[in-house]
Amino acid sequence: MASGKENLKVLMFPWLAHGHMSPFLELAKRLSERNFLCYICSTPVNLSSIKKKIAQKYSLRIQLVELNLPSLPELPPQYHTTNGLPLNLHSSLRRALRMAKPEFLNIMKDLQPHLLIHDVMQLWAGSEATLNKIPAVAFFTSGATMVSYFCHLGMRPGIEFPFPSIRLTKSELSMALANMKDARDPDEETSRKIGSIILMNSSREIEGKYMDYLSELINTKIVPIGAFVQYPNIEEESADGDSDIMDWLAKKDKFSSVFVSFGSEYFLKKEEIEEIANGLELSNVNFIWIIRFPKGEEMKVEEALPQGFLERVGERGRIVEKWAPQAKILGHSSIGGFVSHCGWNSLMESIEFGVPIIAMPMHLDQPMNARLVAELGVGVEVKRDDEGRLQRDGISKVVNDVLFGKTGESLRRKVGELRENTRLRSREELEDVTLMLEQLGGRERENYTNKLHK
Repeated sequence: MASGKENLKVLMFPWLAHGHMSPFLELAKRLSERNFLCYICSTPVNLSSIKKKIAQKYSLRIQLVELNLPSLPELPPQYHTTNGLPLNLHSSLRRALRMAKPEFLNIMKDLQPHLLIHDVMQLWAGSEATLNKIPAVAFFTSGATMVSYFCHLGMRPGIEFPFPSIRLTKSELSMALANMKDARDPDEETSRKIGSIILMNSSREIEGKYMDYLSELINTKIVPIGAFVQYPNIEEESADGDSDIMDWLAKKDKFSSVFVSFGSEYFLKKEEIEEIANGLELSNVNFIWIIRFPKGEEMKVEEALPQGFLERVGERGRIVEKWAPQAKILGHSSIGGFVSHCGWNSLMESIEFGVPIIAMPMHLDQPMNARLVAELGVGVEVKRDDEGRLQRDGISKVVNDVLFGKTGESLRRKVGELRENTRLRSREELEDVTLMLEQLGGRERENYTNKLHK
């Protein structure tokens, strides 16, 4: 157990995805400012992606611990991450992580942390920690809306979900259920307990009623950590080589441009690229669009886009391959909308930077996140046709409404209000979760409170 005089040593074990690594890192940064020593355990390729995001002030209080997975024939070390990983290899990655369980247990034994914070994808880690008398708590890196929806479907079949704003079409539901089945770990015992507490990467200001309903369904306390996003730092700015993007934005009028990104793990089909490109061209707005391809399936961007597209849009459009400084772009005054897949981290970044969302959900939790965005009044979803396909005219209309219409004015006002309220609530939530983790790790609340007031 930790005494009041020593730092609390926390081992953090995220799933091998950027969308999971990022919230763990942001939580680690905030805990490290409150006298925690944080150890983030992941594969070398995943850790390399966050090394430069640990600024000098965190370097002594956040340590990176390498977990080496066995090299499967189809899964060399550079594939030990979901970032850019073809969908057909995700099951191999899950299998490789299970095979590395003995090494993780050795890491935990050598480190002897006071507390383990593990991804909800790795319940076995919490079970093993408990067997070794190490307190453990699960961390869910997405929002409560999606979890409460699917828990409701499983636990209260035939009863309508009590929040009518959150609905899935038949095709969205069947796709989501198929994805959940694929992601389920066959070696995870159904008897494994998730624990009495779940940390949630969210704020009650955004989805309090969904947290309450989820807590009721699973009889577990839901503890939000607050809505925190990664802000760019000076060290990153010089390293990124992104000055040309920021120079381009500086020449654009206020709210005249959209940022277009579908995350690090969804790869647009050729017909989706074509409709989005034509929609952006018809809208006549400025745009920065990130396009990514799966590892091993890279191609020239010109080949993926409609013929002559780059020449026709000229200087009002920028296509960026693989990566761009999303936080810096969203924080720029010329950005008036975010064309997004509604991944959870992107949703929270959009709120934090006060940018209305033009929602084009693709899979997983994204359709539910898009409905939440609409319910909160901070975004508009682009409607699809009866077969679930995007249409260029619909894209163009929503983009123009958000940037230049009354819709956009209302969204900007609403997202600005939500940003301020969420910031205030998140600070309170962070203090609450810090004290709770202190107690779980064995440090006395009184000692910590005294430090806060010194």
